[in-house]
Amino acid sequence: MPPALLAGNTLVVKPAPTTPIASLKFAELIAGLLPNGVVNFITDANDLGDALTHHPDVRKISFTGSTATGRKVMASAAETLCAFQNSGQVCLAIKRLYVHESIYDEMCNELAQLADAAIVDDGSKQGTQLGPLQNRMQYNKVKAFLEDAKKHGNIVAGGEVMDRPGYFIRPTIVRDITEGSRLVDEEQFGPILPVLKYASTDEVIKRANATTYGLGASVWSSNTDRAHDVAAQLEAGTVWINTHLDMAPHIPFGGAKNSGLGVEFGEFISEFPPRSRL
Repeated sequence: MPPALLAGNTLVVKPAPTTPIASLKFAELIAGLLPNGVVNFITDANDLGDALTHHPDVRKISFTGSTATGRKVMASAAETLCAFQNSGQVCLAIKRLYVHESIYDEMCNELAQLADAAIVDDGSKQGTQLGPLQNRMQYNKVKAFLEDAKKHGNIVAGGEVMDRPGYFIRPTIVRDITEGSRLVDEEQFGPILPVLKYASTDEVIKRANATTYGLGASVWSSNTDRAHDVAAQLEAGTVWINTHLDMAPHIPFGGAKNSGLGVEFGEFISEFPPRSRL
């Protein structure tokens, strides 16, 4: 938002229909800081997105959501914004973890201990580390992923919904699972981590790239030169080394494959020298 405002634009912000409260609170906080109409917040019942993306006065769209919805946004925007490619699918949590066979058992055990120790409760309570899933639809989707994990892998932590009101699921670690299962091939958007075993670097690079998604990845190694070599071969918009979700406004952010087109953030450096002022 700040870069768009600094460039002299006005904005329309439409949060997801299931998560409007934080955006509306932010709108309340900045209400007296900007002239009327500069930043506009709207909420809907999932029925206004099409009107926005079709509108001829909308010159740029930044979208976060599913690949299927991203395609619809891009298709509707193309009718009036031929030079524009939207960027979206911004959800950078680790979806699958590849671990070398030499440390696989140790890593799975450590992850299981961390998952078992996590405090899952109402987010308003002091000490809570993980809260519930946001809505019933996603809760049901994640439960389906749990059933898939039971069939195709070995659950070593979590694996069950919590016996309490709300959409609570304990963090779940799944080992002895591989590609071909829903949990590995799809984006779960829930607290379930599949841990996959690999034997060689060439093998794991090939397997990591064998997906239609490519938003973010990270490589972890005590040898940073080797990590850089692996990172350069991963088909993802952002690849971190020995860290994850480390973002900054001057670094371009975007996805590869079905995980988005174009980038957000970053500094623009012109190829031409600035014109002298008369």
